Order: sequence, then C-alpha cells, then structure tokens
Amino acid sequence: MKKTLLSLAVFMNLLFLQSCSINDPNHHNNYDSTPPAPPTGIQVINGDNRVDLSWLNNHESDLAGYNIYYSTSYDGKYYLLGSSTNNSYIDDGASNGILNYYAVTAYDESGNESELSKDVAYATPRPEGFNKAIFDYRQFPKTAGYSFSTYSVVSFDSSLTDFFFENYNGKYYLDVYTDSDILDAGPTNDIYDVAFAPTSGWSPTKDTTATIGHSYIIWTWDNHYAKIRIKNITNERIVFDWAYQLVSGNTQLKPLANSIYSAKRGTLERIFIR
Repeated sequence: MKKTLLSLAVFMNLLFLQSCSINDPNHHNNYDSTPPAPPTGIQVINGDNRVDLSWLNNHESDLAGYNIYYSTSYDGKYYLLGSSTNNSYIDDGASNGILNYYAVTAYDESGNESELSKDVAYATPRPEGFNKAIFDYRQFPKTAGYSFSTYSVVSFDSSLTDFFFENYNGKYYLDVYTDSDILDAGPTNDIYDVAFAPTSGWSPTKDTTATIGHSYIIWTWDNHYAKIRIKNITNERIVFDWAYQLVSGNTQLKPLANSIYSAKRGTLERIFIR
C-alpha cells in the first residue's frame, strides 16, 4: 500500500479552513474532507531533455487541479515537480539518459489531495536531431557515415559509424556493419511516429532500401537503439531526422507533442513513499 505525507501547503490550507469554520454552528456539515480519486491513465513519453505527461480527467465537481511528482524508483520517495489545472504536464527539467518515475494526484477546492496514481509510469529522455545529411560512400567516403554517440557525420569506415548511405547503380541503401542491425519501420508522418524499438524483424542482409518518408530503427554495435526518418534523397546524399537512446538496452524513443502545461523543476515541497 502506498503511504503518503501531506505537504506543508496542503496541511496549512486544511488548518485555515478548519479555523474559519469554528464559528459556524453548521461547520461539521459544511466542511469537506473527502479527497478526489487518484488520477488514472497516466501516459509518460520521453523526449529530448523533457518528459511529456498526460492522464484522464477527474470528474469531481469541486476539482481544482493536479500535482505531479517524480522519483528515481517506483517504490522510492516522490517529490513534487509542479502543478497543473489541465490533464497534461511537461517536465522540461528532465535530463537525457536519466530514468524517472512519475505519479499524479488530484486536489479539490478545499485542499484535499488524493493518493498517488497507481499506474507504473516512467521515462528516459534521449537526444534528437533534424535535417542531418550524409553522402554516398562510393563518392564521398569521409562524409558517408553517421555516429549517434557523437551526434556527428563520420567516415563510412570509422569505428564510430552506426550506419552509412550507399548509392548502388541508382538504388539507394542504408547499410550497417555485421555487429549492428537495421529495420525498415515503413512510412511515417515524422520522427515521432515510432515509439519503441522492436524485438524482431531486423534485416538479415545488414542493409535496407532507403525510401523517402520511411523511418528506420538501428540497433547499434554497443547495444543502443536509434531511429532515423529520411526526408530527402539524391544521387549524392540523404537528409534525415534522428533520435538516439543514451541508456544501453533501453528501447524508449518517442516524445509526445502539443502538451499544454510546462514548468521547470522547483523546490521539493512534498515527499511520498509508495
């Protein structure tokens, strides 16, 4: 069972409401001590130095808002991250490569706060980039490869190369070496359409046809996952967007766009213990 400690702000609010109602002969009937239900449907998706959260709206008539908490472990202490009057929030103080767990509470106009949400919600932010170009390795070998770990264009035969571009008699390919894998995820609208790296479907030939508008998953030689989406192809080069997971073996790749509320991490005002 989750255990909670009331925040100082909520506690003081409750004291204030109680003191104001002492002179009211009907205060026992008027005072609201029933907290809202814990929020449900928590969705947490990682981005580049940010984490986007959303959840289902509570339906209490006196609902005032939500508090968002984070922890470094599911069963650890949960610290107040911020508040929102909407059912979404952006943690733009998150750091790439750092795993955080998240929980949400609801509070009402009387200062009553629910228990922590029970969903297991976590994310590991990762870097991304846009409009990168690499060139055909037969014509431009020094600028044909890309290294996710250094976010840079490299030679196709560099020890850092994760994939490179090939124009073979007018047919375009993305190539990886034998210690890596690649998969064509098919047509996508943008780099965000692929949420997680798959567990199967890797190309047995260590290359795949390069197609404009397709996204590709790459399992690198050092056990990291990345994705690219091709935006343009010519005889000499490809242009692509990319995302790369810093944590070895972690398959989370996707951020969520168009969240409403945003705030930096601030003072730790409340601690929860699950």
